[in-house]
Formats: sequence, structure tokens, C-alpha cells
Amino acid sequence: MKVGIGYDIHRLVPNRKLVLGGVAIAFEKGPDSHSDGDVLLHAVTDALLGACGAGDIGQHFPNTDARWKNVESRVFVQRAMDFVREAQCKVGNLDATIFADAPKLAPHLSAMKRNLAEFLQVDESQVNLKAGTNEGCDAIGHGDAIAAQVIVLLV
Repeated sequence: MKVGIGYDIHRLVPNRKLVLGGVAIAFEKGPDSHSDGDVLLHAVTDALLGACGAGDIGQHFPNTDARWKNVESRVFVQRAMDFVREAQCKVGNLDATIFADAPKLAPHLSAMKRNLAEFLQVDESQVNLKAGTNEGCDAIGHGDAIAAQVIVLLV
């Protein structure tokens, strides 16, 4: 068994599309990022890479490389899953939390969970997804940032 932890945070800015877990969410702000800025999938990628001992998302998909400009973050997860297969592992389970005071994420969690299960090639029962707030504290609590934290078990 191998365990990986992933975390990502992005500032939210006007005139950017908000995508979480591969789901487009109607909101007046989106992440200030090089790729599509999907913090959930970035954290998933880091957790998978970490569990495999394969570094981090910045090493494999640097924001200084034009190839990754505006790329959908599911591509990062798919590439990280290549490392999982190379390690002769599969995902046992994944637990994730998205931190945002706005927008409300509850209506979108089931679609995100379906996407995660598909990207990770597991049953939805092996994916747990939560949304939390920072209760008005810090940049997340003021609606100026969004973050995600992920823990994954590989078997």
C-alpha cells in the first residue's frame, strides 16, 4: 500500500471559467492559473504522483511550459495514472475536500465524484468528496481563493 497527499490553491479572478473535478460551475470568478486551474484535479494529480514517489505536478507540468497553457486538468490526472500503472498499483480509495466559501458546491459534488471515479478507473464507492468553507477567514473565506486537499491510497 502507498499513500499520497495533494494540495492546491488558486486565487480567484474575474473573467475566468471555474472548473472543479472536471465540472464547469457557473460563477463570476475563476482561478488565476496557467492551465484550467482545476484545484481538485491538481490536488488529485499531486496525491497520485506522491504515492508513486514520482515528484509533483510542477515537475511534470510546469507553468512555464506553453504545452500546458489552458490544458484541461484531467490530462494531468491521466498522466499521473500512468505512474500508478507503472508502479503496478491501482487506486484503493480517495478522500478529498474542496475549500470555498463561494460558490456553493453541494449541487455539483455528485458530478465531480462521477468524473473522479472515471478518471481513476474505480467505482464511485471508492471516492469520497466533501466541500468545506473557511468560515469567512483568509482569502478562501473572503471568496478570493479556492483550494483542495486530497489523500489517496494505492494498492
